[in-house]
Amino acid sequence: MKTIPARPFPFALDRERVGLIVIDMQRDFLEPGGFGESLGNDVRPLQAIVPTVARLIAGFRAAGRPVIHTRECHAPDLSDCPPAKLARGAEGQRIGDPGPMGRILVRGEPGAQIVPELSPLPGEIVLDKPGKGAFHATPLEEHLQRLGITQLAFAGVTTEVCVQTTMREANDRGYDCLLAEDATESYFPEFKVATLAMIRAQGAIVGWTAGTDAILEALA
Repeated sequence: MKTIPARPFPFALDRERVGLIVIDMQRDFLEPGGFGESLGNDVRPLQAIVPTVARLIAGFRAAGRPVIHTRECHAPDLSDCPPAKLARGAEGQRIGDPGPMGRILVRGEPGAQIVPELSPLPGEIVLDKPGKGAFHATPLEEHLQRLGITQLAFAGVTTEVCVQTTMREANDRGYDCLLAEDATESYFPEFKVATLAMIRAQGAIVGWTAGTDAILEALA
């Protein structure tokens, strides 16, 4: 065990049981001209974390620990998209509509792909998830059990939506959850601040948060 200086209190890292989940670092969410920007969001804060996420991924790979990537997207026929989700958004900006990088949140479209700087390596798990959480309607838990993982480190976007949802799902399933504070981001800075506070409230009710440097030092 290695101790990470985390909040709300130190996190005991078991480097033989930990894996990294990188949430939804997709072109449509991060790149100028993508779906996220078309909604009026400033994508620069999300772009800014790419080098930090890349360092975190590299550290887990160097330690021989699993890296799992997720993408929020749907089947081309939208059969896995609930009607309530399909109806969200303005006309022309809904799931499946033609967007600036192909059909919005549809599997296989350019905008649904992970940004090139963070491309998965051959053999790394890539999960296409139809919901906000990475456990819903995916084989994530089966992969974690097969790999013997009991602790999860998290990075990705957005902090308050898909990252937090997946952490809460993992926490309910008994995994120790650690969020890399500087490897996650939101379009709304105040949402990130609030989410970090919620995650570590009341004695790590959802999990811990720590900086990437501290996580990599313990992992090395």
